[in-house]
Amino acid sequence: MPDLTQLALYFAAAFVLAVTPGPGIFYVAARTLAGGRAEGVASSFGTGLGGLVHVLAGSLGVSAIVLASAELFSALKLIGAAYLVWLGLRTFRSTRRDASTGLNGGSAALPIGPQQAFREGVLVEALNPKTAAFFIAFVPQFVDPTEGHVALQFVVLGFVSVALNTLADVVVAFAASAIRQGAAARPALISRLREASGAAMIALGIGLALAKRPAT
Repeated sequence: MPDLTQLALYFAAAFVLAVTPGPGIFYVAARTLAGGRAEGVASSFGTGLGGLVHVLAGSLGVSAIVLASAELFSALKLIGAAYLVWLGLRTFRSTRRDASTGLNGGSAALPIGPQQAFREGVLVEALNPKTAAFFIAFVPQFVDPTEGHVALQFVVLGFVSVALNTLADVVVAFAASAIRQGAAARPALISRLREASGAAMIALGIGLALAKRPAT
């Protein structure tokens, strides 16, 4: 494992990346605004598991193979982009439907339940090739080959990053839940927040679709 200085640098960099808004954070925020804190926290752990998929794949070299293949990278990013856009459009449709049927401006939208929120969170993160690119490009810089057990070092460092990402998502879930509760008397505001979250997911999906394969 790297020395304490290297570990501190890795922790700091991973923390900054964890709090940088991305598909996982926006999905957690949208899910919380629509279904409440339980769904938001469940989706946070879902994105965490999706991140672990990339960590394990990276340790086994699978992610490197995907990133080295233009066809596989394009297929994965387009699937992930389409999924994000679909989630964003679904958020829009449900908000408009709830408002038109008088469900308190969308604040009483029917929740999908923690289990489905968890599954969707897994897919949001697992279908993001940019996450794979991060683990392949960033984590190996802190792996010390002279210490041996390179794959194990990769997994441990990757797990630290995923844990920080999950913690950031849980914080977002609690913050979004507080906003949702505080805006309970202002249903129009909840509708606007849900629509903004949907628009953010659509924008992220488009951005992912336009992402270029990292140089190898």
